[in-house]
Amino acid sequence: MIDLKDLRENPDKYRRGAAAKGVSVDLDALLELDGQLRTATTEREQLAAEKNKISKEIGQVAGKLKKATDEEKAKLSAQMQALQARPNEIKEREGQLDAVITALEPKRDELWLQIPLPPDADVPAGKGSEDNVELRRWNPTWFDTGKSFAENKGFAPKTHVELGAALGLFDVERGVKMAGTRSYVLSGAGMRLHQAALRLAFDYMVNENGFTPLSVPVLVRDEMMVGTGFFPHGKEQAYEIKETQRGGGYDLYLTGTGEVGLMGYHQGEIIDGQKLPLCYTTVSTCFRREAGAAGKDTAGLYRIHQFDKVEQVVINKADEQESRAWHKKMLGFVEQLMQRLELPYRLLQCCTGDLGPKNADMIDIESWMPGRGPLDEQGRPRGEYGETHSASRLYDYQCRRLNMRYRDAETKKVTVCHSLNNTVLASPRILIPILEMYQNADGSVTVPKVLRPYMNGQEKIG
Repeated sequence: MIDLKDLRENPDKYRRGAAAKGVSVDLDALLELDGQLRTATTEREQLAAEKNKISKEIGQVAGKLKKATDEEKAKLSAQMQALQARPNEIKEREGQLDAVITALEPKRDELWLQIPLPPDADVPAGKGSEDNVELRRWNPTWFDTGKSFAENKGFAPKTHVELGAALGLFDVERGVKMAGTRSYVLSGAGMRLHQAALRLAFDYMVNENGFTPLSVPVLVRDEMMVGTGFFPHGKEQAYEIKETQRGGGYDLYLTGTGEVGLMGYHQGEIIDGQKLPLCYTTVSTCFRREAGAAGKDTAGLYRIHQFDKVEQVVINKADEQESRAWHKKMLGFVEQLMQRLELPYRLLQCCTGDLGPKNADMIDIESWMPGRGPLDEQGRPRGEYGETHSASRLYDYQCRRLNMRYRDAETKKVTVCHSLNNTVLASPRILIPILEMYQNADGSVTVPKVLRPYMNGQEKIG
């Protein structure tokens, strides 16, 4: 949610921001509703103040009546009658104003929630992911993404789907039988590798980077999804549990990221400024409908409805430079983890049209996946980068929606917090580059050294 005061003062800033993100909003209608609401609210407050004043005046006149002469009593009685009549007039007008406010407020809020956060000035302009800008690449010493897989390792690669089937690592057919499309079952060493990767990422954030671990609910109320900016934009991607149809008091939603629970933890609170930044991490199961993705990445583990993710969230003071510094630091955590896994990756600066409504800036990390991409002469994939991480800088957008503030220790001023989030590791998607990059000519897969302690020392699968 954007700062409404800033919107009133700088409407063109938000017009440009919405246009840059390709988001259609009716800013004029919002400002008109906001003006009407403020007028009604101001009058309502003035009437409340007048009632208090009248109450005091009635008391004063009543006191004078007790001591008044006969001549004075007539005048004071008339004054008293006038004073006593006014509250009824005020009450009637208050009722009218309350009806206006009740009607206007939800309309104003509906439009307000749709206004996107303007992108930062240094974010490149663009319409979509095709306009994102590559920042840098990293390769382990034993693999060069500028060459083919065969040139690097001396044999043609199998896809993770082929490796999974041959080694019994996951079963899509039985998963679909139980839960429908884009479902799967990890089995044997596949499940162990999945858990090893998650445990590595979780321990790394807690033990080495000092993040506080939290468990989070994955079934949340509507206000948590609105507060974190996943509704109203993106509501079509969430699974909805209609509890109200079964007698419950409210509906619930399955979260698509642990970010929702980590951010919602302090909803409506005023945090001690001395405790900032708050650095939280969680590992949670995530659910996404993948609406609009029909026919895209239907094979294997890339685009699925349920997965597990280690997430990092930072809540810091309202300082742009501090937020920018944390953005770089959080990306650095992930880069170090990817380098420990020895997986080739690249950083992509997302353009304005690919940021989504809530982000001022976002940088993706894409991992090299030999089983993706255009086909060669033999009909085999040439390899391609695939997104595995996203790091977002949101300033006060989420915290304003969540009414999350902090009190400065020196000034005692209460200010809306800033927030950032970044994937640490999502699995089973991360298993795609692990399996495909670490496969061997004999069909086996070498377990990355950093994961072996989490797999009881196992060095090879198959």
